[in-house]
Amino acid sequence: MCGVVGIVASGAVNQAIYDALTVLQHRGQDAAGIATCDGNRLNIRKKNGLVRDVFHHRHMVRLAGNVGIGHIRYPTAGTSQSAEAQPFYVNSPYGICLAHNGNLTNHDDLSELLIREDRRHLNTGSDTEVLLNVFAHELQTRSNGRPTAEQIFDAVEAVHRRCSGGYAVVAMIIGYGIVAFRDPNGIRPLVLGCRESDEGSEFMVASESVALDVLRFERMRDVRPGEAVFIASSGVLHTREYKDASGYSPCIFEFVYFARPDSIIDNLSVYKARLRMGEQLAGQIVREWPDHDIDVVIPIPDTSRTSAVQVAYHLGVKYREGFIKNRYIGRTFIMPGQAERAQSVRRKLNAIDLEFRGKNVLLVDDSIVRGTTSRQIIRIAREAGARKVYFASAAPPVRFPNVYGIDMPASSELIANGREVDEIREIIGADRLIYLDLHGLIRSVRHDNSEITEFDTSCFSGTYVTDDVTDDYLRELAEVRNDDAKSRRDREFLETADSTSRGDARKPAVV
Repeated sequence: MCGVVGIVASGAVNQAIYDALTVLQHRGQDAAGIATCDGNRLNIRKKNGLVRDVFHHRHMVRLAGNVGIGHIRYPTAGTSQSAEAQPFYVNSPYGICLAHNGNLTNHDDLSELLIREDRRHLNTGSDTEVLLNVFAHELQTRSNGRPTAEQIFDAVEAVHRRCSGGYAVVAMIIGYGIVAFRDPNGIRPLVLGCRESDEGSEFMVASESVALDVLRFERMRDVRPGEAVFIASSGVLHTREYKDASGYSPCIFEFVYFARPDSIIDNLSVYKARLRMGEQLAGQIVREWPDHDIDVVIPIPDTSRTSAVQVAYHLGVKYREGFIKNRYIGRTFIMPGQAERAQSVRRKLNAIDLEFRGKNVLLVDDSIVRGTTSRQIIRIAREAGARKVYFASAAPPVRFPNVYGIDMPASSELIANGREVDEIREIIGADRLIYLDLHGLIRSVRHDNSEITEFDTSCFSGTYVTDDVTDDYLRELAEVRNDDAKSRRDREFLETADSTSRGDARKPAVV
């Protein structure tokens, strides 16, 4: 999962993009990048690290211009090194920078076609580079002068016909403006905003509405599935809906975990959705366990707080903050390796013994993915003196890989894959384990938007909204994207970088 932003304003956009990326930092902690356009000059800065570490004063000064895009990266493929930090750039046609959130499910076939038929060069394993080159090729075949909005939209429609998967894209055509578009199923989110200045209208696109809020852009609407938006450098907005859109199937895991609670995605409040998850979960507990002996409900900070409050309220038991979080430790789910995730739990959370000692505690989390964090947190609760530790998930069991941009690719890494609830309970060490069922989750999220035909629930249901996800594809994906494979690629990258710094020319370059 990544975060994207694009702004066309009447003045400099460097600080605005920086601020937007800062509030989207929860979507990725691996790398950050900003590209701006000052007339016909491209300025770009990207590197591994958090937003605050990548951009210093000297970098910000160089990022001049009133048009720009930004990206924060969370790797689902490749390495966690800066060779794949975004935005990516090609110089033809016109010069295009592109960043995206999501994943292409036909990446390998597209890569082969780009090299063999389109004569494009690919330098990394990133599907962002593939998207960029597909768009650049399609635009180049349609324009022979200054690109028009219609030519740009035709190129985007060609991208939709060639690319499959989930993607939200921002691209900057140097000297002309910003293009933004969303996959035909609307899996990955993208929102459009506007504000007025003394010089006229300014426009912004971003992964979440919270980025608009912090910059005082008014949320206009979500970019529709397959829709393309072109914001000219002059501040003129052009849009075209995609007539062959497949449906309206946003990723439901955005509402469970990834998005900030103060965001509105697809006209749905993330905060309200999580409140209703808590209500549904409490109702399920009452139905399945009417004689429960829960003394206190304690959330696992931060994402589950909203749901946990409602669970406690509807069960009629106390709600307490039993864990204190070190806010300088990143989100464990999006850390690049299992070892890092496991080691960070105790550094991140410390228990308040007073809230645990001698009590039957219900811990509420947003979801259980690998189970590593859950197991360690339950152990911490027992060490703090809890008599019994019950565990509730505000989402169903994650049993299947997500192939649209969330890092849960290998079935073997998912604790619920092939296991019943009681088996999972034993592994994580809980006295009881309760999951919110899928129907309850869908009811919680869909409440306010009847336009949504279905959600992408693939990680819970195993049903994929694109028709190209086969068992063979999932097996190949697991081999490439499991934690061991990522660690191996990172080691190769670092070994190559080390040999290069020593002037050792005997080893081939690895990116």
